[in-house]
Amino acid sequence: MENQVILEVPPDRSGERLDRFITQACPEFSRSRVQKLIADALIEVNGESVRSSQKVSQGDRISISVPPPVSLSLDPEEIPLDIFFEDDHLLVINKPAGMIVHPAGPIRTGTLVNAVLAHCDHLSGINGVARPGIVHRLDKDTSGLLMVAKSDLAHRGLAEQLEARTVARRYVTLVWGRLRDQEGRIEERIGRHTRDRKKMAVEPRKGRHAATRFEVLHLGDFLTLLSVCLETGRTHQIRVHMSHTGHPVFADVVYGGGKSRLKGIAPQFRGEAASLLCSAGRQMLHAADLGFIHPISREEMKFESRPPSDMQGVLSALGVTL
Repeated sequence: MENQVILEVPPDRSGERLDRFITQACPEFSRSRVQKLIADALIEVNGESVRSSQKVSQGDRISISVPPPVSLSLDPEEIPLDIFFEDDHLLVINKPAGMIVHPAGPIRTGTLVNAVLAHCDHLSGINGVARPGIVHRLDKDTSGLLMVAKSDLAHRGLAEQLEARTVARRYVTLVWGRLRDQEGRIEERIGRHTRDRKKMAVEPRKGRHAATRFEVLHLGDFLTLLSVCLETGRTHQIRVHMSHTGHPVFADVVYGGGKSRLKGIAPQFRGEAASLLCSAGRQMLHAADLGFIHPISREEMKFESRPPSDMQGVLSALGVTL
């Protein structure tokens, strides 16, 4: 059955584009999804079909008919999941490094979605056919905690908290170099890289607002261990921001944290650094803490995850215990 969403335009939002108004009022919908719903005549303003570019006015009544999820062309796969919490509405999963969150392009198997489909009878359909239940994501080679919604109601509630920036997300990461400040805040706009569309970059004019806070946990000879909190959730945000400051994430070959960094450190540390790079094998970034309000019970939820063995091995070699 279709899910009906009704919105009314308040005075302070009059004059906005329709698609922009809806995506801000319903953060679970991407702009492209709203535009497709409009093109399919599933969104009406005051009972009439409209265009995405139409301006809304105070008091306009917007009706959104959300179609039921399309049958997935994805196969459930019995892949073990490290589940920290589960109820009828949501899951909190500790994702391993190396696992892609949702199918993309030719990749149709081995993803978190494939694993969750085998585990659950149903998932939220708000985020489209290829991303059932996915509220937010982690990069393939980033480990740690993330939320998965089972119901549309839970999905909307979690998405609203992400939009309001009330979800607490703390990461631990190793970065190249020795940071001068014990703590700090990076505020640089992030957008698609102008030459490599698979990458993101700091884009002062065309990028979207992004802010990252960090605190030094351990200062080594050539690496620094950081606690990092996200104020926003842009794609590759921590990796892009740290690279921009000249301290890329250790072993992050995409954003300058690979072997090319060896020549920039003191010669006496290069052998150790090269050995640690080989043992790391992926960017040393882990989503360690996750906190939010349960969208149904309103209970405060907090979860902690220790870095996996590969990161623990690198930390141990540096004499650090987490």
